[in-house]
Amino acid sequence: MKESVAVSPIVDPVLVPRHLAIIMDGNHRWARARGLPGSAGHRAGARTVRPVAEQAAELGIEVLTLFAFSTENWSRPRREVTLLLELMKRMLRDDVDELDRNDIEVRIIGDRGRFSPDIRQLMYMAEERTRGNGRMTLMIAANYGGRWDIVNACRDLARRAQSGAIDPEAIDEALVAGATALGDMPPPDLCIRTGGECRISNFLLWQLAYAELYFTETYWPDFDDAALRAAIESYGCRQRRFGRRQEQ
Repeated sequence: MKESVAVSPIVDPVLVPRHLAIIMDGNHRWARARGLPGSAGHRAGARTVRPVAEQAAELGIEVLTLFAFSTENWSRPRREVTLLLELMKRMLRDDVDELDRNDIEVRIIGDRGRFSPDIRQLMYMAEERTRGNGRMTLMIAANYGGRWDIVNACRDLARRAQSGAIDPEAIDEALVAGATALGDMPPPDLCIRTGGECRISNFLLWQLAYAELYFTETYWPDFDDAALRAAIESYGCRQRRFGRRQEQ
């Protein structure tokens, strides 16, 4: 579904999703439309993260999960990967103070093993600096993939079953969900993808089972307050059924 054209100045807090997930897409196309190199799009996209996080907190969203770096991103050209990693370092180094001042907790999900020690240290420091902040939790998915998440959960449950901590027959959806990267978080209510593509690209495959999906042509560097409000207004107009037929 595409975004609405008109945006009212106020979003009804009752209709705001508790957990919002965003696939940040369109950086390259944003740059190409302006005759700029792809790196300019990535830099512009990185600058969009903190304002969107702060606006989400302002609207009353409890959890915001951003798809920052996927397991598939390593296959991109080396120069592009190097830039993406440098922008991640810069965000962890430069934006955390302001996020902390806004009472936003930062957490990173994904396999950190492939990142360099300095990036892993910055991740740790960001989490420690903001731990316990209660206004909103910002989940950054880095070297994350939905399939990786499910496999990782299965391995965890298999180890627990092998040790006798759980009965294999007792494994149900709740146990699997609890073993995933977002196990202690409510599932996303709304997932936004910017940039015009209409797929979820291996993002939160388990957790998005009943999330509302919203696809917008807006490129991520242009995704601003009005675009966020339009997405939330669209969400607020929907009837969530969770697989159940609505009684007439």
